[in-house]
Amino acid sequence: MADITRMGVVGAGQMGAGIAQLAAVNGVDVWLYDLDSEALTKAHKSISNNIQRLLTKGQISQVIGMHFMNPPPIMKLVEIIRGADTSEDTYCATKCLAERFGKTVICSQDYSGFIVNRILMPMINEAFHTLYTGVATKEDIDTGMKLGTNHPMGPLELADFIGLDVCLSIMKVLQAGLGDDKYAPCPLLVQYVDAGKLGKKRGVGVYDYRDGAAKIGGSPRL
Repeated sequence: MADITRMGVVGAGQMGAGIAQLAAVNGVDVWLYDLDSEALTKAHKSISNNIQRLLTKGQISQVIGMHFMNPPPIMKLVEIIRGADTSEDTYCATKCLAERFGKTVICSQDYSGFIVNRILMPMINEAFHTLYTGVATKEDIDTGMKLGTNHPMGPLELADFIGLDVCLSIMKVLQAGLGDDKYAPCPLLVQYVDAGKLGKKRGVGVYDYRDGAAKIGGSPRL
C-alpha cells in the first residue's frame, strides 16, 4: 500500500480546518483550499491556536515550518520557522531537506509574517496608500521602486502577480497577529478585492492584463 505523504483539503470551514490539522500533526503535508481568503485566514489562525494548545499540554512536540516563495520551483529562498520547542535535530533535518531542493535557507521565529512577508507586505500596502492618496500614478510608483531601489518588479505590479486577495489576507494576519494598526490594509487594496480585481490571475488588478500586457486602467479609486 502506498504511503500518502501529501493531501489537499477543499474548503476551510470547521470540517476542512479540522481535517487539515489532523493530517498536519500526523506528518502529512497539507494544502488547504478555499475561494474565501477570510475563511483561509480564520482556518490558519484556528489550526495554529489548536496546535499550540496541544504543544502546551505536551500532546505533540518537534514542530517546524517551511515557507516557500512563489513559484517554489524557481525561487531560491525557503524560510524555516522554528517553534518554541523545536529540537535542533528537527531544524537540521529540515534545513538539509531545503538545501537538497537547492534552496537558500533563512530562519525565523514563529511570529506573524515571518521575515519576508513582515517586510514585503507593508511595503506593498504603503504603495497602495501612495496611489490612494494621489501622490503618484501607479506607473511612477513602480518605476520609482524598480529604478530607485533596483527591484526587479514594482510593488503594485508585484501585488498583481501575487494576487491582491492574498496580499489583503496577509495584511489582515499581520494586523491580527501583531496587534498593531500600522498593518491595517489600505482601503484601496480592500476596494480592488471587493470589486473582484484580484490581479494577473483574474486579468485585471492594479493593471489590466486582458490584452496580454499591462495597460492603464481607470480611476485608482474605482
